[in-house]
Amino acid sequence: MARLVAVQPQQRHPSFSLLPPSSLSDFNGTRLLHSQLQCKRRVSQPKVALQVTASSAKKILIMGGTRFIGVFLSRLLVKEGHQVTLFTRGKAPITQQLPGESDKDYTDFASKILHLKGDRKDYEFVKSSLSAEGFDVVYDINGREAEEVVPILEGLPKLEQYIYCSSAGVYLKSDQLPHFETDAVDPKSRHKGKLETESLLESKGVNWTSIRPVYIYGPLNYNPVEEWFFHRLKAGRPIPVPNSGIQITQLGHVKDLATAFIKVLGNEKASKEVFNISGEKYVTFDGLAKACAKAGGFPEPEIVHYNPKEFDFGKKKAFPFRDQHFFASVDKAKSVLGLKPEFDLVEGLADSYNLDFGRGTFRKEADFSTDDIILGKSLVLQS
Repeated sequence: MARLVAVQPQQRHPSFSLLPPSSLSDFNGTRLLHSQLQCKRRVSQPKVALQVTASSAKKILIMGGTRFIGVFLSRLLVKEGHQVTLFTRGKAPITQQLPGESDKDYTDFASKILHLKGDRKDYEFVKSSLSAEGFDVVYDINGREAEEVVPILEGLPKLEQYIYCSSAGVYLKSDQLPHFETDAVDPKSRHKGKLETESLLESKGVNWTSIRPVYIYGPLNYNPVEEWFFHRLKAGRPIPVPNSGIQITQLGHVKDLATAFIKVLGNEKASKEVFNISGEKYVTFDGLAKACAKAGGFPEPEIVHYNPKEFDFGKKKAFPFRDQHFFASVDKAKSVLGLKPEFDLVEGLADSYNLDFGRGTFRKEADFSTDDIILGKSLVLQS
């Protein structure tokens, strides 16, 4: 029989060091901006990215929640006074102290987190364990297939709201951008499972909300987004960018995404609605490389453009973004939810760098093998 377990606080990662005391309350990396970095906002003013309006306390289940998005979301929920349970396989620490988070804040947070250990693909266990516990709201952060949602709904027939983390990757590729929530979707996309989950939730008649992020970045990011650029900048290497480098894309900070998840909780305006969530501005590939350099205090990088069709990289990915224009409108979230992203791109990248890569922590080791192939051919062509 499943049972909830109170979480014992985990020690912070040994390579993390605390920020100065003035920064501990909100573990905000933009306060460590390099002196040469000029931001639009006064960095001396406290950020409010993690401050939210309190609502009636709910018994909340997060499917996942120990890697990236859920790390920040769970803290917001606990701050609001909700009872938060993480459903995971228990292979990773249930909580971890964030860089810049005070011992007191972390201990207080960790003492309030509950854990339900299990495999979400064990559908009978999911149904029975959730039925025994009962939850008001489910945040599904790591769901990929529609069939994974069925036992959750069956186990929680009185569920008040199902909040799903989908993806802007469900949209059908188009020459007309940005993508709006009403745009055509691609049933053959690699995110088709998320699209099918949205359809399932609609068909079941439950109160659901779906969030479609574009590219997410920020501290603890396990996808090689900003980290890919930081590795090359730190090594003083040129940055290979496919084709012209003027392809336009969009990034949203994980803390702003967590705030968006809070904004839809118990919000009647969010019932059975889809919201694109990302940063307000778009950026070119070349512009992103320069923004990462500025955020980390590096010199402006040398950018080398190449034609991907001239290379065979095997199964390796030479660039972390899809080689196309890809961005979405966040107007709906701004008007309906009142969402206002706290971070502009450079400031958000600085937050990520100062609280993660700049401290020597990252998810993946640097791999310059595809770069060397590109740069080797480039040198031959130039000689």
